Amino acid sequence: MGSSWGQGEHPPGSCPGRGRGGEGRGRKIKASRGVLAPPPFPGSPGARSRAAGPGPGPGPGPGPGPGPGPGPGPGPGPGPAAASPGRMVSVVLEVTGSLVAWLFLYTCFCYWNKHRSYEWSCRLVTLLHGVIVTCLSGYVALLDGPWPLTHAGSSNTSLQIHVLSLTLGYFIFDLGWCLYFQTEGVLMLFHHTLSICGMIMVLGLGKSATEVNAVVFVSEITNPLLQTRWFLREMGCYHTFLGEVVDFFFVFLFLVLRIGVGALILYAMVTSLDPSWLLKAGGLAMYIVSLGFMVEICRFVRRKMMKKYNSWRSLRSKNAPVKTNGHLTAH
Repeated sequence: MGSSWGQGEHPPGSCPGRGRGGEGRGRKIKASRGVLAPPPFPGSPGARSRAAGPGPGPGPGPGPGPGPGPGPGPGPGPGPAAASPGRMVSVVLEVTGSLVAWLFLYTCFCYWNKHRSYEWSCRLVTLLHGVIVTCLSGYVALLDGPWPLTHAGSSNTSLQIHVLSLTLGYFIFDLGWCLYFQTEGVLMLFHHTLSICGMIMVLGLGKSATEVNAVVFVSEITNPLLQTRWFLREMGCYHTFLGEVVDFFFVFLFLVLRIGVGALILYAMVTSLDPSWLLKAGGLAMYIVSLGFMVEICRFVRRKMMKKYNSWRSLRSKNAPVKTNGHLTAH
């Protein structure tokens, strides 16, 4: 379209017979003769017709153009890219590659730390996953977009699919490890199962990765601190100032991000019309699991504060002077 013309087409005002045989030249000569003919003498029929104005124009033009164009185009196209069979094959390959990568990394850690337990190597994998996925999901949620509080249920982006595929492979690995070694309770196993089902659903539907990625961010941001706390206990460095700092930031970030911001994400997902109702139910169940973790954390904080308070009272009673016959005597 525009100013380009195909073969056999001519722009308005061009001569279609140019460059052809005598037929085109004949039409050109006749046209020129009509233009250069002398005016008629006064009183001639030609003069009278010209004085009266131009005669009627040529007959009616060609009939109406072709009928209405083709009917409406094809129906709505296929759903989001992640829902197409080709895209699903790509996602399955990504998740499988992620699972193999985490297994390989765990095997390497076990080989490099033969004097340590298997849990040591598994928690190293968990620590590394927490750092990587926190950075990636945070970038997607805060910088790359879309914003999870206003675009719940939107189509998955390529970067969101990559991050969730990486995380899904890890959760499959970790759930298998926990089931094999039987190190976790029912609440953690239920958390892992919900996470795996939610990510599979999002990748299969091709939408709602925006809010799920945000949930991954607020959930995994405390994981490196949790693993650091465990390593400090194993190395005998937990009851130090560093251990106090790790505990404080773990509790603070859990309450502010996982409970506070998590409630905002859940509200945006439940009130939006785009996410699937099954995904909304899964998000609600995941938040209830987080509340269960919060209860355990609050119990831990209460025990720790009571322990510090009793220790402080014991130390104060030892250093306090004792009254003997009206006189103060130090211990």
